[in-house]
Amino acid sequence: MNLRTLFGWSLLFSSLLMGCDRQEAFPNRPITLVCPWSPGGGTDQVSRQMAYFLEAELGTPCTVINATGGQGVTGHRRGMMARPDGYTIAVVTFELNTLHHQSLTTLTYEDMIPLISVNEDAAAIWVPAESPWQTLDDLVTDIKSKPGSLTASGTATGGAWHLAFAGWLQSAGLETAAVKWIPKGGADPSIQELMSGGIDLVCCSLPEAKQYYGRGELRALGVMAEETVPGFEDIKTMREQDYDWVLIGWRGFAVPPGTPKDRVDVLRTAMQKIVRGEVVVEEDSFPKFMDQRGFNNRWRTSDDFHEFLARNDQSLGKLLNSEAFASLAEGAVGPYDFPMMLGILLSGLAIAQVVIARRTQTPAMTDQKIGETSTTPENISSSINVLFGLGMVLLYILLAETVGFLILTAGLLVLFLWRLGTKLTSAAAISIILVPLVYYLFAVILRVPLPRGWWGV
Repeated sequence: MNLRTLFGWSLLFSSLLMGCDRQEAFPNRPITLVCPWSPGGGTDQVSRQMAYFLEAELGTPCTVINATGGQGVTGHRRGMMARPDGYTIAVVTFELNTLHHQSLTTLTYEDMIPLISVNEDAAAIWVPAESPWQTLDDLVTDIKSKPGSLTASGTATGGAWHLAFAGWLQSAGLETAAVKWIPKGGADPSIQELMSGGIDLVCCSLPEAKQYYGRGELRALGVMAEETVPGFEDIKTMREQDYDWVLIGWRGFAVPPGTPKDRVDVLRTAMQKIVRGEVVVEEDSFPKFMDQRGFNNRWRTSDDFHEFLARNDQSLGKLLNSEAFASLAEGAVGPYDFPMMLGILLSGLAIAQVVIARRTQTPAMTDQKIGETSTTPENISSSINVLFGLGMVLLYILLAETVGFLILTAGLLVLFLWRLGTKLTSAAAISIILVPLVYYLFAVILRVPLPRGWWGV
């Protein structure tokens, strides 16, 4: 072996060793945080700050992807079911404790490895500063005297603050429908409606009403926290007023089951340093950001976080599965009503084709003896179309969360129309016109949370 060959083998061996070392090191490539909510919102802001300081602490790029849709199902599913290698972190929120109780997903808090929770904002009941109600007892007395006449808001029907308010009503011995809930797009439009006299009270978090409270425009009758909230010391908790009800909107981070323990430990350690304010970049820190934006900086270690989730899941499950709360959603259109309607529509089209094919049979065909089954090509094709339509529905159910409503439905409709004999160009034109109209009907008018999938990313 000459010197040149020996040098080549040595270089190759060294490269392999270095490659092994790089593979063993963690992290050695970018980390992705999957946020289930839209850019600009509170969860997105907290996620991006965590990514910013995590990148500084770990020395590797950290980016946030907003995977929205399905009331949070899409993002939670994508983050919690990612490859368990530590390079995908799921941003998890309050809705993880409610979605499976609402039959929107099978995912629960048990389907993840909790890293840390970083934020807890308790819900509170707000009234105008000039309201005659000074305490929760005053409000309860008024509700009992005229049930169903008062109105409240804070979010959409079935949202976090609706659950919070409904739970408090039950803890006060009142019917869930004793106060009419007016669905709104969030806390701010609800507060605006309250200030204009359109509704009687609002249920939302402390930070969301902070500016109005600071200006003396709103008064809080009680907060649904376990203990007095720093910065809002003059607001009594529900328990201090003899109402045993706590509901806290929270945000945290987790990784998929099966993620190696050593990588989980690296992420947990880094995040704990960040929330303690030990990671500083240009005089900024994570706690400083939280304080400036009005977010509560209460954080929990992984074990405490898991116990917290278990308690929340139990209390919210009891509420969501109660007959009183279920009656509020009666008649509402949900995200899984669409595939049912799609199945009925496609099956109806296919069955109609079978009927038409039978009616257009030749005289020779109709002379068959009674009881004989027709096996003409037309009938065979029509039967296949029925199965084809049902297959489209199954594909929608399996792929909707990943691909998204607009893209998947457009593709399925083109395939189905082509199967029925429509030219591809005509099928595409029909799809381009019809699918956005259906999306507008369900997502905008009926406010059904249809999955955005790839479109949302």
